[in-house]
Amino acid sequence: MRRGIRLGVDVGTVRVGVAVCDPDGILATPLETVARSAEAAADLDRIAALVAGLAVVEVVVGLPRGLDGGEGPAAAAVRQYASVLAERVAPVPLRLVDERLTTVDAHRALRDSGVAGRKHRPVVDQAAAVLILQAALDTERSTGRPPGRPVARRRRKPRTKGGPA
Repeated sequence: MRRGIRLGVDVGTVRVGVAVCDPDGILATPLETVARSAEAAADLDRIAALVAGLAVVEVVVGLPRGLDGGEGPAAAAVRQYASVLAERVAPVPLRLVDERLTTVDAHRALRDSGVAGRKHRPVVDQAAAVLILQAALDTERSTGRPPGRPVARRRRKPRTKGGPA
């Protein structure tokens, strides 16, 4: 198992749940919920600040897939978000991992722990991020390989010298 703090991210349309693990990669715990901000990108700035401030060695983002393993519009949106986030946190690597049913499981876990249904909304994204990160840690521990797939940073077009004459 590789050493280092990892950040787990559950991307939603309204909020982003964030979880963190200990340096030994044993236990994922909730960290915070970040409000999405389409125009100002404050959510991306906050996550990048957490990565830098906690000396994170890897970011794990949940990729929503259907029960059949296929990807729909939600997965495309997460892939786009992850690509932009990868730029912000570089050179820290970012990986996408399967997150089927984590939000459902997070709601169930909150309900089972006695949290009232109306109080789920502010913390369910954090709980889902914990499940995503814990599954990634457990996968790496059992297989000896990093979980999921790496997200390549977008390549920028090279600048050309000069301009139109």
